[in-house]
Amino acid sequence: MTIAWGLASDTGVLAEVLLCKPSHYRWIPANTVVRASLEHGGKADVEAALAEHRELEAALVQAGVSVRHVVAERHLPYQVYTRDSVQMTHRGAVLAQLARPERRGEYAAILRAMDTFGIPIWHMSSAGTLEGGDIHFIRPGLCAIGVSGGRTDAAGAGQLAHWLEHEGWEVRLVPFPEHFLHLDLLFAMAAEGVAIACTEVLDEGFLAWLGERGVRLIPSTYREAMGLAGNVLALGGGAVLSARGSTRINAALRAEGLMVLDPELSTFTRGGGGPRCLTAPLRREG
Repeated sequence: MTIAWGLASDTGVLAEVLLCKPSHYRWIPANTVVRASLEHGGKADVEAALAEHRELEAALVQAGVSVRHVVAERHLPYQVYTRDSVQMTHRGAVLAQLARPERRGEYAAILRAMDTFGIPIWHMSSAGTLEGGDIHFIRPGLCAIGVSGGRTDAAGAGQLAHWLEHEGWEVRLVPFPEHFLHLDLLFAMAAEGVAIACTEVLDEGFLAWLGERGVRLIPSTYREAMGLAGNVLALGGGAVLSARGSTRINAALRAEGLMVLDPELSTFTRGGGGPRCLTAPLRREG
């Protein structure tokens, strides 16, 4: 299935993606991961971030993905994590409602980008908060939405679930501790029918639900989850993008027969975001 804009799953062949250069990137003590990095004396290096982001973009281009950019604004240091602001669907874009005050301004650049690229906006989140790191399109017609109350709350998740269910989708809301920031630290689709999941943290009912729907799990540990090791981007066609530092997970993905593209992304993973966070898919085929 080919669609002009949008996607029906997280695992179709990625054709087009939205990035934002980390020209003004810095660490804000807004999540558990970055607070730990700051407490250990770490500091975000903008030049390192720019170099790593170029490596990310090169890996995407190598995989045949067309890259578009949203304009970076000086007062939005976490704008590089484009995933959270917009979720593409089979009907077009859903604009998210970000929770953190320092990130709420990101919606303006996304709106301008959607207008510039001619991407239709299907819905705008207006109830509670909703962030893309909590939204997972497991396959066409099947969605899981993380609800921590910290970034995505019950009202925001419920509104998106209502829109999708009206389209005939099955949606499961997945509660998890706010400590983990977004569900995509604990769960991410790596390929059709294959996901990385922190089985020692995620609710057994959710894990069983996935199994009943034919999703096979590569287990990750708490330590790996907090290091963003499971935060991967499925490229489709037997390929996946994962951070270079995620050595055990990358080996497990290769053991599944997947081609793993692994750019260096440690400046971002230590700041609380990995490959999935850094990318907002605009178009997938299949």
